[in-house]
Amino acid sequence: MTPLYMAFLGGGLLCLIGQLIMDLTKANITPGHILVGYISIGAVLSGLGLYQPLVDAVGAGATIPLSGFGHLLVQGTLKAVESKGLLGAFSGGVEAAAAGITCAIVFGYVAAVLFNPRD
Repeated sequence: MTPLYMAFLGGGLLCLIGQLIMDLTKANITPGHILVGYISIGAVLSGLGLYQPLVDAVGAGATIPLSGFGHLLVQGTLKAVESKGLLGAFSGGVEAAAAGITCAIVFGYVAAVLFNPRD
Protein backbone atom coordinates (compact mmCIF):
# COMPACT_ATOMS: atom_id res chain seq x y z
CA MET A 1 0.00 0.00 0.00
CA THR A 2 1.24 3.45 -0.93
CA PRO A 3 1.90 5.87 1.95
CA LEU A 4 -0.67 8.65 2.16
CA TYR A 5 1.89 11.42 1.79
CA MET A 6 2.95 9.96 -1.60
CA ALA A 7 -0.63 10.28 -2.87
CA PHE A 8 -0.75 13.92 -1.80
CA LEU A 9 2.65 14.66 -3.33
CA GLY A 10 1.83 12.91 -6.61
CA GLY A 11 -1.63 14.44 -7.01
CA GLY A 12 -0.38 17.84 -5.90
CA LEU A 13 2.44 17.73 -8.42
CA LEU A 14 0.00 16.95 -11.24
CA CYS A 15 -2.18 19.89 -10.17
CA LEU A 16 0.86 22.16 -9.89
CA ILE A 17 1.94 21.30 -13.43
CA GLY A 18 -1.51 22.16 -14.79
CA GLN A 19 -1.61 25.44 -12.90
CA LEU A 20 1.87 26.41 -14.07
CA ILE A 21 0.92 25.66 -17.68
CA MET A 22 -2.09 27.99 -17.39
CA ASP A 23 -0.18 30.74 -15.57
CA LEU A 24 3.15 30.78 -17.39
CA THR A 25 2.26 30.23 -21.04
CA LYS A 26 1.48 33.07 -23.39
CA ALA A 27 -1.25 31.02 -25.08
CA ASN A 28 -4.78 31.32 -23.76
CA ILE A 29 -4.86 27.88 -22.11
CA THR A 30 -8.05 27.35 -20.14
CA PRO A 31 -8.96 24.72 -17.54
CA GLY A 32 -10.81 22.93 -20.35
CA HIS A 33 -7.58 22.59 -22.29
CA ILE A 34 -5.88 21.17 -19.20
CA LEU A 35 -8.77 18.72 -18.68
CA VAL A 36 -8.57 17.36 -22.22
CA GLY A 37 -4.78 17.36 -22.16
CA TYR A 38 -4.54 15.42 -18.91
CA ILE A 39 -7.05 12.79 -20.03
CA SER A 40 -5.24 12.40 -23.35
CA ILE A 41 -1.78 12.25 -21.75
CA GLY A 42 -3.00 9.70 -19.21
CA ALA A 43 -4.45 7.56 -21.99
CA VAL A 44 -1.31 7.72 -24.13
CA LEU A 45 1.00 6.96 -21.20
CA SER A 46 -1.24 4.08 -20.16
CA GLY A 47 -1.26 2.66 -23.68
CA LEU A 48 2.53 2.78 -23.71
CA GLY A 49 2.69 1.08 -20.31
CA LEU A 50 4.23 4.13 -18.62
CA TYR A 51 1.33 5.17 -16.37
CA GLN A 52 1.05 2.02 -14.25
CA PRO A 53 4.48 2.57 -12.61
CA LEU A 54 3.25 6.04 -11.58
CA VAL A 55 0.10 4.48 -10.12
CA ASP A 56 2.24 1.96 -8.25
CA ALA A 57 4.43 4.76 -6.85
CA VAL A 58 1.83 7.32 -5.78
CA GLY A 59 -1.45 5.35 -5.68
CA ALA A 60 -4.52 7.56 -5.53
CA GLY A 61 -2.37 10.58 -6.38
CA ALA A 62 -2.25 9.19 -9.93
CA THR A 63 -5.66 7.50 -10.21
CA ILE A 64 -7.90 10.30 -8.93
CA PRO A 65 -6.71 13.20 -11.18
CA LEU A 66 -7.94 13.43 -14.75
CA SER A 67 -4.92 11.60 -16.12
CA GLY A 68 -6.12 8.62 -14.07
CA PHE A 69 -9.42 8.75 -15.97
CA GLY A 70 -7.54 8.42 -19.26
CA HIS A 71 -5.60 5.50 -17.76
CA LEU A 72 -8.86 3.84 -16.66
CA LEU A 73 -10.39 4.19 -20.13
CA VAL A 74 -7.39 2.60 -21.85
CA GLN A 75 -7.04 -0.23 -19.33
CA GLY A 76 -10.77 -1.00 -19.61
CA THR A 77 -10.52 -1.01 -23.39
CA LEU A 78 -7.49 -3.31 -23.43
CA LYS A 79 -9.16 -5.73 -21.02
CA ALA A 80 -12.40 -5.76 -23.04
CA VAL A 81 -10.53 -6.32 -26.32
CA GLU A 82 -8.88 -9.40 -24.80
CA SER A 83 -12.22 -10.87 -23.74
CA LYS A 84 -14.66 -9.59 -26.42
CA GLY A 85 -12.47 -8.87 -29.42
CA LEU A 86 -13.09 -5.83 -31.60
CA LEU A 87 -16.43 -5.03 -29.92
CA GLY A 88 -14.52 -4.51 -26.67
CA ALA A 89 -12.63 -1.61 -28.27
CA PHE A 90 -15.90 0.32 -28.41
CA SER A 91 -17.41 -0.69 -25.07
CA GLY A 92 -14.52 -1.43 -22.70
CA GLY A 93 -13.55 2.09 -21.73
CA VAL A 94 -17.11 3.12 -20.92
CA GLU A 95 -17.76 -0.09 -18.98
CA ALA A 96 -14.64 0.44 -16.88
CA ALA A 97 -15.54 4.04 -16.10
CA ALA A 98 -19.31 3.56 -15.72
CA ALA A 99 -19.38 3.84 -11.92
CA GLY A 100 -17.33 7.05 -11.88
CA ILE A 101 -19.33 8.62 -14.70
CA THR A 102 -22.60 7.74 -12.95
CA CYS A 103 -21.39 9.22 -9.65
CA ALA A 104 -20.35 12.44 -11.39
CA ILE A 105 -23.77 12.79 -13.00
CA VAL A 106 -25.74 11.98 -9.85
CA PHE A 107 -23.67 14.16 -7.51
CA GLY A 108 -23.66 17.00 -10.03
CA TYR A 109 -27.44 16.81 -10.28
CA VAL A 110 -27.87 16.74 -6.49
CA ALA A 111 -25.53 19.73 -6.09
CA ALA A 112 -27.48 21.64 -8.78
CA VAL A 113 -30.78 20.95 -7.03
CA LEU A 114 -29.56 21.83 -3.53
CA PHE A 115 -27.50 24.95 -4.23
CA ASN A 116 -28.06 28.14 -6.22
CA PRO A 117 -25.16 29.64 -8.18
CA ARG A 118 -24.03 33.16 -7.35
CA ASP A 119 -24.17 35.94 -9.90
